[in-house]
Amino acid sequence: MLWNIISVFHQLSLVNSYMLRILIILFISAFSTLALAHDINDTTFIGGKYSVKVDSIIIRGNKITEDFIIRRELTFHEGDSLTASKAAYNSDRVYSLGLFDHVKINPEVRDSVTYAMVDVDEAWYIWPIPFLDVKNGDWNKISFGIDMLIKNFRGMNETVRVDFGLGYDPSVSLSYTIPVIKANSNISLTTALSYSNVQNESKIAEAQYGSSFSQKMLNAQIILGDRFSLFHYVQITGGFNYIETPFYVPNSNINASDQRIDHLFYLGTGYTYDTRDLAQFPLKGILGTANVLDKGLGYQNINYQVYTIDFREYRRIVWDLYGKWRFVTRLTSGKIIPSYDVSFLGYGDRVRGYSNVEEGNNYYLSSLEFYHPLIKDVNINLDFIPIVPPQLLSYRVALYTEVFGDVGTATQRGRTVGINDFESGYGFGLTLLVLPYNILRVEMAFNNFAKSELLVNLGISF
Repeated sequence: MLWNIISVFHQLSLVNSYMLRILIILFISAFSTLALAHDINDTTFIGGKYSVKVDSIIIRGNKITEDFIIRRELTFHEGDSLTASKAAYNSDRVYSLGLFDHVKINPEVRDSVTYAMVDVDEAWYIWPIPFLDVKNGDWNKISFGIDMLIKNFRGMNETVRVDFGLGYDPSVSLSYTIPVIKANSNISLTTALSYSNVQNESKIAEAQYGSSFSQKMLNAQIILGDRFSLFHYVQITGGFNYIETPFYVPNSNINASDQRIDHLFYLGTGYTYDTRDLAQFPLKGILGTANVLDKGLGYQNINYQVYTIDFREYRRIVWDLYGKWRFVTRLTSGKIIPSYDVSFLGYGDRVRGYSNVEEGNNYYLSSLEFYHPLIKDVNINLDFIPIVPPQLLSYRVALYTEVFGDVGTATQRGRTVGINDFESGYGFGLTLLVLPYNILRVEMAFNNFAKSELLVNLGISF
């Protein structure tokens, strides 16, 4: 059969000899890998639709990652039933850790014992990534630098991150995250320290100040979390902000205190509910978060609160058509909300199709998307390329087409919000997944007035 396939390749005039060799190598490699994978100690591989009781779970391929990091993502245990759909869902949950190039869960029977085989291929864990940030689409406001990531160095999914940026908003930051501080524990820890010289974003503050200006900001933060069950997570946040403005302007909201330098302590709590399958690009599940931060705590007479609620749902509509929707709001309360902490709609969260930025005490945003795969989950392995580490030559690739709609507004406290206050945008686009590394989105968006905007971004919309 193999030589029949090769002869067909020879008859294709558009395939030169070099490409033919590559195709043959890929075919033989895949054939050999498949044969070896299913011929281990007289093991019977179970394929297709099935429902089996799992006697034991075996994890293979994790040379660095501890077993418990993988096991804590599984929704089944020894003695539970395993179906094909549950195996696919759990494969995506393990993949969501961002530690592996490939994850596959399959049941196998060996000596009348049913094993759930969790096979993983570990990814590359040290990344110096250059970045370029064009603020609000304005090419006169470019920040650039290096984002250095060191992941999983002790096998416990830890991340050390160092960012160094120059240009419009120069900054430097250092953070450390560990999702499980020790085995058999669900307590997580994040610490972060950052310094930046940030250009003011508030048009109201710029009018009060009389010109554009920047503020020096220092932030130190610690977050303790507890994932008290598989899908539920709570956290406590504490920290300190130092915000320095060149001059103090009386009777303005540029600062939270009556001085040009704010010393701002804060304390908060949050809750997350997360049942998503693949965090990088979910097809089903729910993500809901609610957070509150109490800022100032009375020091320098600073006292205000920030509340955020974010709810997202992902589901299959019919066949390979998927849908997702989101509602997010950011609310503030207190006598004085400083300009650097008002609610901006147009930077992180935005109505696609509008390049302007709205600011207020509160904002509201809702989005709806439908998406369909043009290429769905193709595993590409280029490990025949010499010199390059094999972890960098394995990808999970997919291509989706999408249509979307956004509605949102930002408003001042106490002002009644009417239907005419909301901006709406809609459009279509393509999303290219090259996982576990990144996602590229190219979208054409239109606003209420049918004015178009081409958007090119990394990462998913939500």
